[in-house]
Amino acid sequence: MSRYVARRGAVLLVVLAALALALVARFKTGPTPLLIGVDRDRLPADGYAEAHLHGKANGLIWHIQDGSHLGRLAVIGSEARFRAGVRPGLVTLVAAAPGYLPTRVEIELGLDPSDQFGDGTPDFLRLESQRDQIAFRRWFAFLAESTYFQSAPERPTEITDCAALIRFAYREALRKHDAAWANHWHLSQLPKADSVGKYDYPHTPVGAGLFRTKPGAFTPEELSNGTFAEFGDADTLRRYNTHFISRDIHAAHLGDLLCFRQQGHRMPFHVMVYLGPSSFTPGTDWLIYHTGPVSDGSSEIRRITVMELLQHPQFSWRPLPQNPAFLGIYRWNILREQD
Repeated sequence: MSRYVARRGAVLLVVLAALALALVARFKTGPTPLLIGVDRDRLPADGYAEAHLHGKANGLIWHIQDGSHLGRLAVIGSEARFRAGVRPGLVTLVAAAPGYLPTRVEIELGLDPSDQFGDGTPDFLRLESQRDQIAFRRWFAFLAESTYFQSAPERPTEITDCAALIRFAYREALRKHDAAWANHWHLSQLPKADSVGKYDYPHTPVGAGLFRTKPGAFTPEELSNGTFAEFGDADTLRRYNTHFISRDIHAAHLGDLLCFRQQGHRMPFHVMVYLGPSSFTPGTDWLIYHTGPVSDGSSEIRRITVMELLQHPQFSWRPLPQNPAFLGIYRWNILREQD
């Protein structure tokens, strides 16, 4: 009896050993981790810095698992290119392929606090690429002009003076422009222009507060101390968010501002938008502006040509160098370039 038990025990041990070997073999032939290479795992959140990733596997698929609002991922075959946005944070990318375990790669984005011109506008808001500059100009001018052709019920209710008009056009020019957005603002037509690619409002370190309200160069502390706001009057927008170009009207480019200071007016600072060619009608020399409240309490959006303004019956409204009320042509700081 004891000999039978011993033989049975030996057989059981052999079976268990065989099962163990089978499990080990199965484990060894199961999915292995996917090997991924990345050239940079830390990037400045400047809207342009890139990390390049690659892997060697058929059917490789990439996606952003966490932090999709912090940048963009472009895939070409087995390689991927992640471009940083302008907000700091941690991005998790995942690569997967048939027969492999998914692999995660983390890329850290750090705040870019630079202000190359010392004008108070952080470089993460500046549009350095010509593509983005053109996109912003076209959308800004189009949106300002579109309000002139809208009926009162369709027009944004926030537009009550000249500063409100340009705040609206500036903010909305920096959004992603899709059908839902166009329907929200009752836009029956759209310009043939891409949206700005570097970032889209309000996804920036300053959030919805696009407009600087104080003098000085940018510092990181200003992200949370009220220096940037959603509101700014005409003088604030000119002084802290634009830079002087010229007092010659012929120096104006699409989307530039004509600024005036009318002494004795209840609201002395006034701004107009230079359109050049219209997005809606013939003509190549247009301006758009909101009158703000006039003496009888009414107000309206007006569109005139540069020639009409040069012949204005009141000299103080003529954009001429010899007119002291004409402060000159100003350009948004986000478009600023080296001289």
